[in-house]
Amino acid sequence: MSVKLKFWSHSLKLAHQWTIARELKPDGTGGTLTEEVVFVELIDDDGVVGLGETSPSERYKETTQTVLSFLQKIDPARLSFRDVTGSMAYLDKVAQGNAAAKCAVNVALIDGAAKIANSSVHDYLGLGFTEGRHVTSFSIGIDTPDTVREKVRMAEPYPVLKLKVGSPHDIANLAALREVAPTKPIRVDANEAWKTKEQALDQIERLASDGNIQFVEQPMPVNTPKSDWAWLKAHSPLPIMGDESYVNAGDIERCAGFFHAVNVKLVKAGGITGAFEALKTARRAGLKTMLGCMIESSLLITAAAHLAELTDYLDLDGNLLITNDPFHGVSAVRGVLSFANAPTKTGLQVAARG
Repeated sequence: MSVKLKFWSHSLKLAHQWTIARELKPDGTGGTLTEEVVFVELIDDDGVVGLGETSPSERYKETTQTVLSFLQKIDPARLSFRDVTGSMAYLDKVAQGNAAAKCAVNVALIDGAAKIANSSVHDYLGLGFTEGRHVTSFSIGIDTPDTVREKVRMAEPYPVLKLKVGSPHDIANLAALREVAPTKPIRVDANEAWKTKEQALDQIERLASDGNIQFVEQPMPVNTPKSDWAWLKAHSPLPIMGDESYVNAGDIERCAGFFHAVNVKLVKAGGITGAFEALKTARRAGLKTMLGCMIESSLLITAAAHLAELTDYLDLDGNLLITNDPFHGVSAVRGVLSFANAPTKTGLQVAARG
């Protein structure tokens, strides 16, 4: 059975300037108001449609152009909803790496496969989904204290906040956040900002004085020696979570024993299949798990939400930060993810907005 492949790029517009540590310029400026994503559509001869998305990151040496270039090389005749494993093996033969590009195709393949099985993706994967249990955090990017206050006020419905750090104003931004939300749990994400274990520990100890911070993501660069990670884990007053250090299941050896938890993202792992394996592998190694995201539409956020049963934490808010979401799927009323009112009951359970 043949499959037709269609793909296109799309610019997502952010409600606020989005800045993380590695985007900061020496003068303290940086960030973006838009994010380029790529959508994929697969249609078989029976009219089954599979949808996918990716949000490539230059941090992993992928861009919209590298994704589009990879997709142009694909022979759609080699793809099948009825053989996702074989289809992914074919993609690996097209080119190694390119996890973001493969993510979009993988999500579309599993969407179609679940629809053929007349099943939601979470049931197709044998996971299920517990309504009322899964809560996402809401991210506050690096900014001025005044803008942080504004962002936190807008995030009032969300019970857990995530604060991006790595600027000279981290403590002032945390104080600004606390002026508006004095008791909410906070997650902190440094995005590799602190270059030595001593600097990281100093910053973490300052942040820990807040008293209600759940963990710190990726405080040091990926290439930091394991001995330094071990030292930081032993001395840190807060749990340490690996993000950039844990791209896929193959990174378990450099994370197990050096982190308390890891952050899995579909774009990093090559899609639902890769993220599923990364989550299971981390849990077997005794690590706590979180599903995270890039700036994404509801299509890819919904795809990730189907894996929620394998997680301890969720940070699936990329769609909540944009103003022109072209899809709708899983909802997040007051931060609680739900498929109860999803636009469809099979596959990813997403639909294009009218």
